[in-house]
Amino acid sequence: MSAKKKPRAKAVDCCPPASTEKDARPSEGPQADLELAALAKALGHPARVQILRLLTRRGTCICGEIVDELPLAQSTVSQHLKVMKEAGLIRGEIEGPRSCYCLEPRTLRRLRVLIGGL
Repeated sequence: MSAKKKPRAKAVDCCPPASTEKDARPSEGPQADLELAALAKALGHPARVQILRLLTRRGTCICGEIVDELPLAQSTVSQHLKVMKEAGLIRGEIEGPRSCYCLEPRTLRRLRVLIGGL
């Protein structure tokens, strides 16, 4: 008797292409400090860093596979995704019974600029 493999959720492209437009906002000052603190807080848990790395490696939107990749309950992963989405690090779309998530390139570029300004 052969064990059936669980079908992998397909990767889809729910996100528009990344803009190459340069961010003109300053990388230092009170507003930049608030932005950096908010983004750092959203990445302040190892599971969120793992999710960010997973989405970066895949390079496309992921539907349903995130839970399979982490040793966490669905509800816990959903909570981490919610925090990251509210911070603007990722975007998500609901397609029927599942949600698809991908990186928000503009926010990641901004995070790099803010860290570079330290």
